[in-house]
Amino acid sequence: MTSPSTPAANSPDPRRDSLIDYPCPFPIKAMGLKVEGFEAAMVEIAKRHDPSFDATTLEIRHSKGGHYLGVTLTVLATSRTQLDALYRELTGHPWVKVVL
Repeated sequence: MTSPSTPAANSPDPRRDSLIDYPCPFPIKAMGLKVEGFEAAMVEIAKRHDPSFDATTLEIRHSKGGHYLGVTLTVLATSRTQLDALYRELTGHPWVKVVL
């Protein structure tokens, strides 16, 4: 005799499909134009997706030519959905050229 299937048993578990053990600190690098307000804009986006984001942890690197900035935002990742939304917002920003 087989036991009845429950919807939860048949649904994929996103935690099992991920290599990330949520919640965890997750660094995201964004590179973009060196314009006034770039860092503040990146911090604002990070805080929308992780209200606990600490702006003092922001790492900044200047390009050799001085035209670009690289920032590392370490957010508290709580889900794939959260990270996807954060990546979408960062890549959609007009000053951002690359997000890793």
